Amino acid sequence: MGRAGRKAVAERLPQLRKDWRLDFVVVNGENATGGMGLSIGHSKILFEAGADCVTLGDHAFDQRDMMKGVEEDQRILRPLNYAAIAPGKGARLFDAANGKKVFVAQALGQVFMKKPFADPFSHLDQALKAAPLGKTADAVIVDFHAEATSEKMGMGHWLDGRASLVVGTHTHVPTSDTQILPGGTALQSDAGMCGDYNSVIGMEKMEPLRRFVTGMNKERFTPATGEATLSGVFVETDDKTGLAIDVVQVRQGGRLQQSGPA
Repeated sequence: MGRAGRKAVAERLPQLRKDWRLDFVVVNGENATGGMGLSIGHSKILFEAGADCVTLGDHAFDQRDMMKGVEEDQRILRPLNYAAIAPGKGARLFDAANGKKVFVAQALGQVFMKKPFADPFSHLDQALKAAPLGKTADAVIVDFHAEATSEKMGMGHWLDGRASLVVGTHTHVPTSDTQILPGGTALQSDAGMCGDYNSVIGMEKMEPLRRFVTGMNKERFTPATGEATLSGVFVETDDKTGLAIDVVQVRQGGRLQQSGPA
C-alpha cells in the first residue's frame, strides 16, 4: 500500500526469504503505486526484493503503463475473470527456486464489488483443471481479490483439496481465520496490507474521516507514510500431494503484533 508498503517489502522480504528458506513468494501489488494500481517501475522494486510473482486486482490498470507491463513481464498476473480483451494473463505455472512447479491464479469476487466481473468460481475451476495439484503443479496458490469474507471463505471451501492455499486480498485488514480446511487447503480470508496501519485501510486518516462525518469530499485520498507492517501468509506444503501441512499469519514491523513461522 503506497510508498510505506513498498519500503516494508523492500527492507524485510529479502531477509525473510533467507531466514525462512522460502521457495516461492507471491506479492499482491494492487495498491503499491499511490494506493491505486501498480506501475512498471514499482513492480521492479517488488521483484528485486524477492517476489517471484506479483498479482494485481480491480485496480490492475489504474497505472496506464501496466497495460503494457502485464504483456512484457509474465510474472505479473491480472485477475483471470477480467474482460476477455484485457491484456495479460490471470494464471500461470511458475518454476520455484527448489525446482518445483507452482501454479498461481487470481480472480476477482462479485459481492459488493463496483463492477460486474464474471463468475470467479467457474473461472478458477477451469484454471485449476489445467494444472491439477499433485500432478502438473507441486503447489497451487489462489489469490482471491474480493470484498466479502463470506465469498472468500466460500472460495476456500470450493477449492478445498485442489489448492495449497486460498488467500483473500482487497480489504487491507488481516483476518484471524487462518486454518487448514478438511481437504488440505490452507485458507485465510484476507492477508492484510503491507502498509501503515495508523490509517484508514492505508490512507491518511483526515480525508476518509471527513467523508464519513460530512459526506463531502475535499481532497484526494493519499497513502499513509508511517512505519508499515509487512502482512501475509506463510504456508508449508507436502512434497507429494502439494496440500498444506502448516499455515501461519505473517506480521512483521509496524503497529501489529509480529508473527511468522518458527
